[in-house]
Amino acid sequence: MSVDITGVGLGLRAAFIERVERGEADGKIAFLEVAPENYMHRGGKAPRRLAAIAERFPIISHGLMMSLGSPDPLDDAYFAELRPFLDRVGTPWHSDHLCWSGIDGVLLHDLLPVPFTTASATRIADRVRQAQDRIGRPMAVENVSWYLQLGAPQKDEPDFVVEVLERADCQLMLDVNNIFVNASNHGFDPYDWLRKVPLERVVQLHIAGHDRWEDDLIVDTHGNEVREEVYDMLAWVIERTGPKPVVLERDSDIPPLPTLLEEVARIDGVYQAAVARWQSRQEVARHGS
Repeated sequence: MSVDITGVGLGLRAAFIERVERGEADGKIAFLEVAPENYMHRGGKAPRRLAAIAERFPIISHGLMMSLGSPDPLDDAYFAELRPFLDRVGTPWHSDHLCWSGIDGVLLHDLLPVPFTTASATRIADRVRQAQDRIGRPMAVENVSWYLQLGAPQKDEPDFVVEVLERADCQLMLDVNNIFVNASNHGFDPYDWLRKVPLERVVQLHIAGHDRWEDDLIVDTHGNEVREEVYDMLAWVIERTGPKPVVLERDSDIPPLPTLLEEVARIDGVYQAAVARWQSRQEVARHGS
């Protein structure tokens, strides 16, 4: 399968996998993103359905449990199952979060922030390089939403992300909603964040909705429609990177598949318009005016 995956895809969820298997998303999404942890260690219908779906759609994998920021060693048993899964679905790269999610062998089922320090960046970058060797394909790290700082930061988040990317020589899985959530909660300009990171390392994007829990706090629930401001950020990025795969994530209050596909179509409209503006920029650059 070609690694040239672009367009707008959907994060595959159990709530609608049967309908996707039946063909109800055919021709309406460019690809699907899957979390390996939902299929590893499992038998029965889910792996069989995914195998059938992978015959019709390109698959990109996005992990939940690598815990790149944890002090624990990388989990040998996890990687022993992860690489065969990635090989089976044919994903061109694998992404996971720039966070930690467990300690002393205990999984906390959350994506927790790491200290924004050089020591942390150095250690995480080393673990990313190890992970790439173990899975036999490129790694991309995702910027996460966070609500409290862990320790005293030496730098701001985009500078920390840049240090990890450069030390690991890896790709960026850019979540524009996470940037918007953090900017709203912590009072910075999301476009200043975007201008600091190397967009040439962006291999994929996530877009999602969030919820307001209090007057001064919004939470990255993946449980709502995408906000206009997040659409604008997506367009800003694509105008500068050109075509990249964009994934709509929905993990709570999941509507029926047709409703999700309507949102995918709307995202695709924003995406295609941004790609057209990127192409115009390329033409201007080529002709020097």
